[in-house]
Amino acid sequence: MKKHSDHTFNVILFDGVCNFCNNSINFAIKRDKKNQLKFAAMQSTAGIQLMEQYGLPVKDMQSFVFIENGVAHNRSTAALNVCKYLNAGWPLLFVFIIVPKFFRDGVYNFIAKNRYKWFGKQNECMVPTAAIRSKFLV
Repeated sequence: MKKHSDHTFNVILFDGVCNFCNNSINFAIKRDKKNQLKFAAMQSTAGIQLMEQYGLPVKDMQSFVFIENGVAHNRSTAALNVCKYLNAGWPLLFVFIIVPKFFRDGVYNFIAKNRYKWFGKQNECMVPTAAIRSKFLV
């Protein structure tokens, strides 16, 4: 994880053509009541720029990335850190950060590897509605 101090926002980079990823983003948007999260598809100009800035592979990324306070997290660590920003009981899931990373990431990688097969894929990135467009970096 590379740290950069020039980001004052928390952003989730996600696979914009993955149905599971898009559903996860919609889930997070509905539960981000304090408006603390921004979003960008990895395939977007902003997504590519951030991936390059943090030294992450732009092609064939098998994870989503959560940039929090200038630190890029990926895989299960990213997912657990996002939970801290959601309403209701979701922040309680952060307790699973104590589970060894190799185990958490093993489960995460299994889901990531099968996400297109299980949930499908779109031909192009999701287009945000006007109501949520301000949450997206382009």
